[in-house]
Amino acid sequence: MSNMVEVVIDSIRVHLMAPQRVLVLKQVNAPRYLTIWVGPYEAEAITIALQEVEVARPLTHDLLKNIFTAFNARITRIEIIKLENDIFYGNIIAETEMGEMRIDSRPSDAIAIAVRAHVPILVHVDVMDSAGMSPEQDMPAEPATPPQKEAPEPLTDEANDRLSIFKDFIDKLDIDKPDNDKPTS
Repeated sequence: MSNMVEVVIDSIRVHLMAPQRVLVLKQVNAPRYLTIWVGPYEAEAITIALQEVEVARPLTHDLLKNIFTAFNARITRIEIIKLENDIFYGNIIAETEMGEMRIDSRPSDAIAIAVRAHVPILVHVDVMDSAGMSPEQDMPAEPATPPQKEAPEPLTDEANDRLSIFKDFIDKLDIDKPDNDKPTS
């Protein structure tokens, strides 16, 4: 497992223009992030588990966790093992009487189970190196200085004359006094 890094769920973001959600994973002990597009149902399943929302009946990921338990298999971790053609691949790792089992899974489903089983989420270093992001990478080397705004040109006499109508109107408003003509409720 030395070629794996542990991550935690940083956030789940909504994409306003698409039905997908963005799952943001943060590397433990490093300022590096991995973003994975997930479907709305998987995002909801992860969110429900993170917030420990009680549901009346088991959801799909609860059911899968219960099946592992019923067969005396203990989920030990999940792994995101590769990224190929913009698709992430993952495994659910479980200990059984026969030894360690690796079950192929979409990372979003594996993470939904990991949250329920309270097990670590690991990402292969190659995946993190190719798809991970560090805030420093996206920041300029030196802070950008804001552009200096030029002072506006003074208004011409003609423009001042046109605006004087509005000034007169505003000056005649009696904003501080309540309107006694209006009915009160």
